Amino acid sequence: MEIIENQIDAGEVSARLDALAARHARASNAGIQLLNLIGGQAEGLLDRLPSAIRGRLNEATEQALVNAMEVAHRSRGVVGESPGWMTRVVTTAMGAAGGWGGLPTAMAELPVTTTVLLRAIQDVAIEHGFSPQEQGVRFDCVQVFAAAGPLEHDDGADIAFLSTRVAVTGATVNGLIARVAPRLATVLGQKLAAQTVPVLGAAAGAATNYAYTSYYQQMAHVHFGLRRLAIEADRDYADLVEDFRKRIGRRTPRRG
Repeated sequence: MEIIENQIDAGEVSARLDALAARHARASNAGIQLLNLIGGQAEGLLDRLPSAIRGRLNEATEQALVNAMEVAHRSRGVVGESPGWMTRVVTTAMGAAGGWGGLPTAMAELPVTTTVLLRAIQDVAIEHGFSPQEQGVRFDCVQVFAAAGPLEHDDGADIAFLSTRVAVTGATVNGLIARVAPRLATVLGQKLAAQTVPVLGAAAGAATNYAYTSYYQQMAHVHFGLRRLAIEADRDYADLVEDFRKRIGRRTPRRG
């Protein structure tokens, strides 16, 4: 006798897509709140950085990503999963420390923050039933960084990272890091610049790290929530992402 597995119905699929779209909207709100705090426009933040720092950002970010993939994974044998709020507390404290000493300490904090953010994304993957022990899941975790940062307003970029999974090899991982690094460099460059805002100092560092951690946690929930939903609903992943994209298009408010 053939056993047919129970699948969730269309109503539940729709409800869960709506919930994920709401998460996406909350992620964008973190950037709006941050801009209200530091003032100005996101596009102008990078101009505050010295040209020597801007020139090193891509290389530094790519190296930070390579190191973070290994360190974040190895750290699981020492430190177990943390609740999302605890990670936000840790990164907020790190941002305050980085912002306290100005640009030199903010630069030193950057690779550590990248590692903690990747750990936070891995924790979300586990919440959705995926194991970071699997290379494909670790690949997906890095892919979350391809989402536009919290100061971006390109809705298409926000969901462009939701692509179908490719065969994961050493070459594809290196290729992914090479593609993600420039976008993440812009994101982290904006963070560095915000941490150098006069007067605010450590407060700006704490605020930026809180906003960035919240953003990537929410986007990780979107990413892995869609992966899980595709499995449980036995839906083609690309079709599910298209349904999600339409919901984002209907509900995302325009900034400015």
